[in-house]
Amino acid sequence: MSAPVTVLVVDDEPLFRQAVVAVVAETEGFAVVAQVGTGEAAVEAAHRLQPGLVIMDVNLPGIDGVEATRQVLAGASPPVVVLLSTYDENLGADLVAESGAAAYVTKSAFGPARLTAVWAGSARTG
Repeated sequence: MSAPVTVLVVDDEPLFRQAVVAVVAETEGFAVVAQVGTGEAAVEAAHRLQPGLVIMDVNLPGIDGVEATRQVLAGASPPVVVLLSTYDENLGADLVAESGAAAYVTKSAFGPARLTAVWAGSARTG
């Protein structure tokens, strides 16, 4: 079996961050390496830890998830970034285009099956 995909979870709401961590933990092939609550901390942690996947909330204090995603993707070995928010799914396409993220998932739709599907659809599989 190959090594799990390392995941950085970014959300400013501790309860939702814990929920995302739990989803990642119960999804085969994924392992959380860190969790942070701000865009600035996300950029620092992504560059330091070089995770394979960053699950990024759009609405964050300080720099928002869209700007944090741009900065994370500007690194030497950028991860796949998935944006999460409560916005409608159809607004996600604009956020993905604006940030360079691989995908957008509503918080209510996020679960193991969606995580696996988004990863499978990203360019970094294999």
